Amino acid sequence: MIDPQDMQFCRDAIRHGSLSFHAASKLLPQSVRDPALALYAFCRLADDEVDLKTEKAAAVLMLKERLELVYAGRPRNAAPDRAFAALVQGYEMPRALPEALLEGLAWDAMERRYDDISDLIAYSARVASAVGVMMSVLMGERNADALARACDLGVAMQLTNVARDVGEDARENRLYLPLKWLNHEGVDADAFMADPRAEPGIRICVSRLLKHAQDLYVRSETGIAELPLQCRPGIYAARFVYAGIGGQIRKSGFDSVSQRARTGQGQKLGWLMWSLCRTALSAVAPRSPRLYARPLPETAFLVDAAAHNRPAQTDWSDTLYTAFAQLQTSENARRQHTMASVRTHAR
Repeated sequence: MIDPQDMQFCRDAIRHGSLSFHAASKLLPQSVRDPALALYAFCRLADDEVDLKTEKAAAVLMLKERLELVYAGRPRNAAPDRAFAALVQGYEMPRALPEALLEGLAWDAMERRYDDISDLIAYSARVASAVGVMMSVLMGERNADALARACDLGVAMQLTNVARDVGEDARENRLYLPLKWLNHEGVDADAFMADPRAEPGIRICVSRLLKHAQDLYVRSETGIAELPLQCRPGIYAARFVYAGIGGQIRKSGFDSVSQRARTGQGQKLGWLMWSLCRTALSAVAPRSPRLYARPLPETAFLVDAAAHNRPAQTDWSDTLYTAFAQLQTSENARRQHTMASVRTHAR
């Protein structure tokens, strides 16, 4: 389905750019591993295009154009685009899923901040759960309950990322901690951004994030047990490795400002072994009632899109087009300012 040379490019990109996922992918069956690497290569491309470029609005708008070409069957002449186009066609990937990812990147480009945990979960749904649901599609899983649990896992992993990177994000002028939480703890957001410190209020917010994440990790396991048996070890591994990062943050006293939580190779090997054990147990254990929990309100549009392969029945599309319209406006303003500066210097 995917051209072998394009596939090799994707493998190399993930091997060098995402060591954790590359290692976890080895636990996936070959039939899923290559499409998953192609998916992550395209997602990595999208993330890097925004994260590493100075003109972030222009980068997101360019990604939007590239995605439109993919779904038109005329991908840009680049290995990740061609591989993703083949994947989209072969698996009938709902367009709402990669579009949701781009909307999350658009929010990053706008340096959006989040008032409460619901807003942060909505962001996590776009940049993480959307990828989790696309992975589920690659595994042939379109059951709504299982997809809802895939979304839970994506949100949990993203909340863990946020908890781990508080200091690093602040030094890059990014803030994801809910503003209402900060206000409640007496933390002035702007003062913290100007001088990031692991003050008590920040530590409390980090601990609250990890509590939300842990609850979702537990609930997500019921969905992993619905995946094809040979796919479960790799997803269990991702679940345990990320939860392990949360454990390291706890050991540091929830200080993720002056240090960044890391896990060792021995720990990862232990989690990989435990993933194999959990897979064996899941083959004989009865289904948990947690499987049938309603999806998070913020992720319901992803479940609907993938389970039924139809446009989401929420107002999500309005937020998508609003985000891109705001980006286009800011990009036009930037270009006009640049032209004006050129004319001024020309005189």
